[in-house]
Amino acid sequence: LCDYRYWQPQLAGLAQQYRCVSVSLTHYWPAGDAARGQPFSWRSHADELAAFVDALGAGPAHVIGHSRGGSVSYQFARRHPRHVRTLTLADPGGPVQQPGQTLATLPETVNALRARAVTLIESGQVDAGLELFVDSVSRPGFWAKSTRAFRRMATDNAHTLGPQFKDPLPAYTRENAAEVQCPVLLIDGALSPEVFHRAVAALGAWLPDARRASVAGASHGMNLARPAAFNELIDRFVSGHGR
Repeated sequence: LCDYRYWQPQLAGLAQQYRCVSVSLTHYWPAGDAARGQPFSWRSHADELAAFVDALGAGPAHVIGHSRGGSVSYQFARRHPRHVRTLTLADPGGPVQQPGQTLATLPETVNALRARAVTLIESGQVDAGLELFVDSVSRPGFWAKSTRAFRRMATDNAHTLGPQFKDPLPAYTRENAAEVQCPVLLIDGALSPEVFHRAVAALGAWLPDARRASVAGASHGMNLARPAAFNELIDRFVSGHGR
């Protein structure tokens, strides 16, 4: 549900030290209409990031991704390693495939809730659908307490929710984690839903060069709720691996 506006607190807090660029992926505001007819795909989005870094002539880059964007950034680092100097994943989305277990998928209760949210949005009850979904990935009441700017951004991108669920994120595995050779910072919100803690814990154990951090007093939107703490984690990590 987020576009380049999501990272405004990071642009404001880190731009004096770094060249900071935030992106809107295909299908997202402000050019969502231009992508009609194009497939909605995490693979395409990961490859778009590589094309974007090439176009800027700015690689290898310090890449930061959150939620679904965390999964896309992870796949970007796997598919295009020469473009990534460091990788930061904040509450990365997607299931965890533990060795020897059956194929990892999201629980049926989660899928049912998401289907209900999409039904509400597609029937014109956009605010109700967004409230249901956003509260489920953060905590109850988050939508009602969120800023007007966040609600506007999510509303502008509400049309992406259905396509997202038709394009399930791939599972994190021990094998694919071994392919990510760059330094990785894993961040979770201390109050985030358990699904994100599980992903961070698994990746922390599997990635060859990973370190973990948690943002106290924050849930899934930790970079918005505690921007100073989040930015400090980013600055400390990135500055230790070249600018």
